[in-house]
Amino acid sequence: MIPAMPASAAAARPRQASSASSVSAVLLRFGRVAAMGTVTALILIAGVWASWGTAQHVLLTKGRERGTVEVTRCGGGMCSGPYVPVSAGSQARERVVIEDSVAVARGRTYSVVVKPGGDEVVRSGPAGVLYAWVPLGGALLLASVVVAGGLRRTRAAWGKAGAGVVLLTAAFFAV
Repeated sequence: MIPAMPASAAAARPRQASSASSVSAVLLRFGRVAAMGTVTALILIAGVWASWGTAQHVLLTKGRERGTVEVTRCGGGMCSGPYVPVSAGSQARERVVIEDSVAVARGRTYSVVVKPGGDEVVRSGPAGVLYAWVPLGGALLLASVVVAGGLRRTRAAWGKAGAGVVLLTAAFFAV
């Protein structure tokens, strides 16, 4: 005859298995949140980094040369035209270069800021500020997908997506 197992010992085995699976579930959840949080942070940092290259010249204009450029020629991804200074200490130039993008059209005049140490300019004013932050808008949209799918935070994802859409739409209409 086989001796009967005490009821407390029989009940303890499923609890041990249950607690081991709950610990592994917690560790997997933590790993997912940590990984997706890191990916989200990297996407947003990359968006700010990509935007800051142009945004620093547009936002921090104190001491920089400001003026206007009338775009006369475009080709090879760049447009050029004569520069007329607006700020004190700025000097006129026969030719400055601006990136050929949706924000620039031949025959139009734009307010610009000269990048230090050269003849390259970037758009200034509200349109220039919004256009400079377009990479961040795209990063917000991409991060919203990661936040919704990987972190399962739908409200935060909708907030990021909304901010990205607002930024991109405002840039589209300002340009």
